[in-house]
Amino acid sequence: MTAPSTYGLSTQARNLQWLLTDLVEEVPGVNSVAVVSSDGLLLLSSDPGAVAVEPPAEPRAKGPRGASADLATIVSGLGSLTTGAAALMDTGAVKQTMVAMEHGSVFVMAISDGSLLGVHATPDCDMSVVAYHMALFVGRAGHVLTPEVRSELRQSMENTP
Repeated sequence: MTAPSTYGLSTQARNLQWLLTDLVEEVPGVNSVAVVSSDGLLLLSSDPGAVAVEPPAEPRAKGPRGASADLATIVSGLGSLTTGAAALMDTGAVKQTMVAMEHGSVFVMAISDGSLLGVHATPDCDMSVVAYHMALFVGRAGHVLTPEVRSELRQSMENTP
């Protein structure tokens, strides 16, 4: 994975990018990671070209804008769906969602500020290890994702070539 440039970012934003890069590189079976704001906007991504406006020169079967942009859309949708389900069932806040598929898994975990952490992993990943490392990320990132840092991250994702 090639990490996006952290030039010009605050220390907090650089630390969050480092934590995300570490999650992808150190946890076996993790394909991509995205942090999505409570309003569905991509804040952090393991794919440096995640917010490309135009489709790539060669068409991709898996989506038009890149793995992390697709993951961000899925994470936002799952977050909304499970939050609605929890409200209907009167069961409190959703902490984690996991979808196991034939050829992969998607994990979604709430961050304290309303943002969501999403992970796309291989079907043979150790789900408990992925969930544990996601919980570590959430614990470390939750207090850092202030409105100022979210705005900075959103701006940096918009400016990614």
